[in-house]
Amino acid sequence: MRITRIDHVAVCLKDLDAAIPAWMKLLGLHAGAREFVETQKTEAAFLLTEEAAGCSVELIMPKGGNAGLEKFLDKNGGKSGLHHIAFAVDDLAGALRELDAAGVPLIDKVPRPGARDHQVGFLHPKAADGILIELVSDHAHSHTQGRH
Repeated sequence: MRITRIDHVAVCLKDLDAAIPAWMKLLGLHAGAREFVETQKTEAAFLLTEEAAGCSVELIMPKGGNAGLEKFLDKNGGKSGLHHIAFAVDDLAGALRELDAAGVPLIDKVPRPGARDHQVGFLHPKAADGILIELVSDHAHSHTQGRH
């Protein structure tokens, strides 16, 4: 497995419409993609630096049945919090196979659809001392290798 970069850090919150302007003003970020991710019952908004660098802030909220995000907010007393960090990898399916073979606890053993038409896979928080880690297929690397 080769990590190519940090793709994003995700903050879970209750109200995207209220949070987006505050985050943009606070850090001088710009609005990127915003979408409802049906497979995860999550609404996500990506905030970008002016240069639209490879790393972004993802603001997420449960919408229509994401028990994990709802539980996260409940544990935080309804307050926002850092939810996960996502690393781009050059071969997502291979990385998940490699980690599984090494006995790393995984939520996903095979890639699944995520935001921005990316394929994603989550490591179980037990794998990293309680921190949720997401692996994301690195689109930039895939295109250079003739894959998508």
